[in-house]
Formats: sequence, C-alpha cells, structure tokens
Amino acid sequence: MSKATFRERARYWFDNTMSRGTASLIGWLAVVSVGLIVVVAGLTLWLAPNEPDGVNGPGHVLWIALMHALNPGKLASDKGSTAYMAVMFAGSIGGLFVVSMLVGLLSNGLKQKVDRLRRGRSRIVESGHTVVLGWSDQVFTIVAELVKAHASQKGSVIAVLAERDKLAMEDDIREAVGDLGRTRLVCRTGRPTEPRDLALMNLATARSIVVLSPEGEDPDAHVIKILLALAKRRGVHPPVVAGLTSSRNIAAARLAGGEDVHLVDSDDTASRLIVQSSRQSGMSVVCMDLLNFDDGEIYLRTPKKLVGMTYGEALHAYQTASVIGLRRPTGVVLNPPMDTVINADDQVVVIAHDDSHIRLAAGKPSLDESAIVEAQAPPTEPERTLLLNWNGRAEQIVRYLDGYVAPGSVLEIAADHPKAGTGLAGLRNLTVNVKDCDTTDRYALESLGVGLFQHVIVLSDDRFAPHHADTRTLMTLLQLRDMQSTLGEHYSIVSEMHDENNRALAEVTEADDIVISDTVIGLLLAQLAENRHLADVFGYLFDSRGSEIYPRPAASYVKTGTRVHFATVVESARRRGETAIGYRNALARNDPPHYGIVLNPDKSEPIVLNKGDSVIVLAER
Repeated sequence: MSKATFRERARYWFDNTMSRGTASLIGWLAVVSVGLIVVVAGLTLWLAPNEPDGVNGPGHVLWIALMHALNPGKLASDKGSTAYMAVMFAGSIGGLFVVSMLVGLLSNGLKQKVDRLRRGRSRIVESGHTVVLGWSDQVFTIVAELVKAHASQKGSVIAVLAERDKLAMEDDIREAVGDLGRTRLVCRTGRPTEPRDLALMNLATARSIVVLSPEGEDPDAHVIKILLALAKRRGVHPPVVAGLTSSRNIAAARLAGGEDVHLVDSDDTASRLIVQSSRQSGMSVVCMDLLNFDDGEIYLRTPKKLVGMTYGEALHAYQTASVIGLRRPTGVVLNPPMDTVINADDQVVVIAHDDSHIRLAAGKPSLDESAIVEAQAPPTEPERTLLLNWNGRAEQIVRYLDGYVAPGSVLEIAADHPKAGTGLAGLRNLTVNVKDCDTTDRYALESLGVGLFQHVIVLSDDRFAPHHADTRTLMTLLQLRDMQSTLGEHYSIVSEMHDENNRALAEVTEADDIVISDTVIGLLLAQLAENRHLADVFGYLFDSRGSEIYPRPAASYVKTGTRVHFATVVESARRRGETAIGYRNALARNDPPHYGIVLNPDKSEPIVLNKGDSVIVLAER
C-alpha cells in the first residue's frame, strides 16, 4: 500500500473541516477574507503608496481594503491612479464573492435551525402530561376525549411523538378536534422506537403513556418495538396503555412491555362489542356513552358509609349516580348478588356525569309500590343470525356469538370472500351454513330470506381499502333498509365500519347499531390513560361470562304509561337480581347522538315508560 502524499493528507484534512457544518464553513470564509484584505492592502502599498489622499500608514490601508471587500459600492466614490483603482476593483470583486457566500451560508444555517425548531426537537419540560406515541386515526379520538376529561383542569398537556411534521400534526389535530380548551398540545417529530427521541418527551414526569398501533402492514410489530424501547430506558416511567390489532401478538407484547403495560386487544374488543350489539339493540350506544367523557362516566369510590351495607341497599345510596358493581381484592364483579356485603377494602363502581355528582343521597328513595311489576325474565330460545361479509376477525366474532346463544341456534354466513366460514370447528351452540353471495346485490340478498332471521351482522370486507369497504357496507345497509320497508320485515342490524365520518351517512339506513372499531378503541385507550384500573371494569362488560348489559321491555319492570321516579325502576330491577342503569325511549331510537338512550338518570326524576320502551339493566342471561 502506497504512502499518502502531502497533497492527499491536506485534502483529506480540508474535507474533514468542511464537513463540520456551517460554523466551519464560516471559519474558512473568514480566513479567505483576511487573506484577500492583506493581499489588497499589500498591493496598494506597493503599487500606489501615496494613495488615497490622507492615508496614515498600513493600518489605514487595511481598513480601506476591508471596507471595499465588505461594500463593493465604495468603489464608485474612489479617485486615484490606474494602479490604485485596479487594485481596489479586484478587491471589491473578491469581496463581492465573499459577502455572497457569507450571506448564503448564514441563510442556509438559519434555515436549518428554523427547520429543526419547526420539527420540534427540544425536550419537553412538563410534568403530569399525557404522552401519545405513534400516529393513527385514533389519535383524534384520544385527544378529543382527554380534552373533555381535563376541561376543569388548568395546565393539562398532551404530548404527541410521531414520524410526521410537527406543524402538520398540530394542524390536523386542531382541525379534527376543534377547541382544545385549557389543554395545551405539544407535538414532537421523531421515532417512538428510538430511545434518543423518547427522551424528548420527559417520560419520567408524565402521567401516562399511550402507544398507538399505526396504519399499514404489521402494525403490532411497531407497537412491540416501542414497548421494547420503553423497557430499555433506565429509570421509572408511568403506566403504559398500548393498542394491538391482533390477539396473536398479545403474549409477545406483554413480554416486551412488562408489568407496567396494559394491552388493549382491538380485534377482541371490537368482536365482543359487535356480538353483544347484534343481540341487544343499542348496546354499542350504551358502551360508547360509558367510554366517552361526555355524559355517564365510570368511577371507583371507597365510601366509608357504605361499608357493612349490602349491594342491593347501595343501589339507592346515590341520588345522581348509579352503583353497578364492586372492585374487590379478588377482582371486579358487576351486578353481584344483592346480599353481597360491602367490605372496607372494596371499591364501589359507579356511573356518574361527573365526579362532583357522586354524593350520598339524603334520606330514603321515593318508591311507588303500586307501579312495580313482578315478572320473570323470558327464557332463552334458539336464534337465527345472518352474517354478511367476512374479514380477519369474523372467526372470533362467530366463536363469541357461540358463547352467547342458546343451543340449536343457526348462523348463516353469506359472503363471496374466499375464506368465508373457515376455521369454525368445535362450535357448541351454533349450526353454521355458508353461502356464496355478493352482499351489495339486491337480488342476492332477497334470495337469502333475510326476514327469517332475528339478527343481521354486516362486517367490513378486508379485501378492500377501508374507505371502499365502508362504501360497500353502506350499499348493503341501504338494500336491507329498503327490503325492510318494502317487505314489512323486522330484524336488528349491526354494522361494522372504519371511518367515524361515515356514521352520519349510515344513520340514514336506520341500522340498530353501528360499531366504529377505531373510535371504540380510541375511547377505551383514553379511559385507561386516565384510570388504568377501569380496565377490569370494561373487560367484565365485554365478557360473555357474568352479568351483561341488556335492554329489556319496560313493561316487565313498571306499569307502562304511569308516572314514576327512576328509583322505582331501580327497585323493581333489584328485586329481580338486576341493576338498572337507564332506559331507552323507543320514539327516539333513530335520533342521534344518543338514539333514545338515557344513562344514569336522577333517581328522583319522574319518567313515563310506554309500550316499546326499554329498561337498560346489568343482568345474567
């Protein structure tokens, strides 16, 4: 190997200095400027020693050369010999190049600095803030709900870290959410999988961390990588809530995140809600009301005055809040047996419009014994359900449905999906039939005999992009709605959609329930970011075991057409071993946003329940 020459070494050294950034380039420019000034001053002293008039030595000449280099316009006012004018002209031309390069370097350096500030690369100096890592459509739901939750708090902060432009993120969120109230939004551009970028979020002082599952291929791998990056950081970080799209990745994510991470299985949660909504009309609206921060919210309380009372007695303990269960050291149980005694280490699970409304009632409730109806819950009978379309969570939906229905029930699957009806071995209560069908075709739907079914589930076809899939779902819903009107048929319809913006269009079809899976998961993540202990409560609600939410005929609880207080409805349900949490007005079942559902009414509120209205209860099947 030949030895490097002096020229090669010099060039290598020069290249290294040039690569150090704007400061190094300005340094070289300064050296060139000094050289230019010295050369011009030297030539002036040599060729025109007595010019210009009044020169006082070499220092004065250097100053004149400097002024010509920085301001070439001074040449216009110069007078002297040809030699002097030629030297000053050359100095001015050289200065013109130097100044141009200096302006360009400074402009470029400032642009890079502004771009860096624009991207948000400074470390957050907040405390008690909520951190959102990653970007998906769920971020809009989460931010909107956290803004509502923090509406009465001063100085609340939501910090978002994602691989998007800082200003673009802020503009998108403000456009989607609107007024942020007292909550400040702070966005940072970076990769949530990089520990260096995570350091920008000041995680040690954060209140909670939400990890979003991004859009695109294999999103769960991205979530698991973020959890690994969080686990790698030294020191203590706040509780983490992460959303996953597939149940198959739960074990790997739990291993990556450790004990401080609560995982939300998007497929599992959406599947359970779709199944429950298909069997109980209005279930999705009830769950959405419980998950958002608008009206009825779920709280955990430890009131000393309830210790020693039974659960049945505690149902009347609050005037403007509804007791729905207990959080015990052994776990959450909703609608426990009415004779369950509340212990000192129990927490009471309540629904309230705000935590300030959770106050014990003064005195005994006003009950109308003459209005209470003694009736038994109807026995479960075999059901017929029609499932239209197929996607990746359809198998899970069918298996959950099998756990709810009575033996001898029938499920008809109609889809042109190549995987429709696969992987359904081992069902206990359902008999499954599969038919090839284009669910957007009116004649194909009529050939199914839809009127023979009690429930219809319309899934989103995963072979199409989300927007196109929602369009096909809308077409199917419109066909079903027209068939109901034309043929006089009645069956409950629950549909699955991707985009919340399509809900308003779907409401025209008057479907009983519309499940927007991304919105549901976003609401759940926001709830758990505020109070991760609610995970057990929502897990219980979405499980087929234990008590569930049912809308049941009001005539089974109180005399219809009679003016009663809601406390009377609560008492009637209590005597049946059920917990009443609200009611549904049948006349408003198609009126958004609550579709006739009223949760947690004041127990002294007089109401009149008519034929067709429902009482919403927590009950065993």
